[in-house]
Amino acid sequence: MSVEIKIRKGETVDKALRRLKKKIDREGIIKDARAKRGFEKPAERRRRKKKVKNFSAYLRKKWDNV
Repeated sequence: MSVEIKIRKGETVDKALRRLKKKIDREGIIKDARAKRGFEKPAERRRRKKKVKNFSAYLRKKWDNV
């Protein structure tokens, strides 16, 4: 999972770094690395997935009414 960006002609290093960070965020590399940092019990995994599922359903319901 290597992420590459090519520095455009005349582009500053700051802008290239910003593009790299955005690309990494979009691909979820940091989130994935943090999740794999330590062991997660199966019960914790189920609890986390259920929490995400409930929150997604809440948002869907909230925005369907708008």
